[in-house]
Amino acid sequence: MESQLSGGILPGMSQVDIPRVAQLTDKLWTGGALPYRSDSARKVIDSYRKVGINAILDTRAGCSDAEFVQEHAPEIDYFSAGVIDGGQRLPESWFAVTTDWVRERLLEGSGVLVHCSEGLNRGPSAAFAVLLTLGWDPTDALELIRDKLPRATVSYAEQAVEWHQRLSLIRFNIWRNNDRLSRVRSIRDF
Repeated sequence: MESQLSGGILPGMSQVDIPRVAQLTDKLWTGGALPYRSDSARKVIDSYRKVGINAILDTRAGCSDAEFVQEHAPEIDYFSAGVIDGGQRLPESWFAVTTDWVRERLLEGSGVLVHCSEGLNRGPSAAFAVLLTLGWDPTDALELIRDKLPRATVSYAEQAVEWHQRLSLIRFNIWRNNDRLSRVRSIRDF
């Protein structure tokens, strides 16, 4: 299953230029929000369609393009998981909710855009967390994002790594406990 989601960098990745949006893998993009002018926003949505973006995760607090997208592109799945970008610690639940939602869409075969206002911090940080859950090395994931979006700060990357490490340890401990129980049952049944 991981190989289906890993989303490598492929030679055939889209060549459509979308302002303030960068393609990270064959199905994952990150960047900024739609332009304020509705005519420009409709053109950007058309570009989303051309490259296969049919799901959007919006990480902005207090601002949403959900109604506009619903009106002009009802086929695009839109989810708002907004947080304030104030340099504060983000709740671990935010990383869990955002990565789970994106991974579900990727499993369905959707192209997903993870964005914030300008494509500098929250959106790229959430996309970074997604890459971690897909098995990317943290340094490789950061280099990919910075290569595609040189202005991106990805300031929540360290928190995402901490969250992912805790998540990995929890999963490992569950596996280890189940393995021990299985071995005890095998010995007992022997």
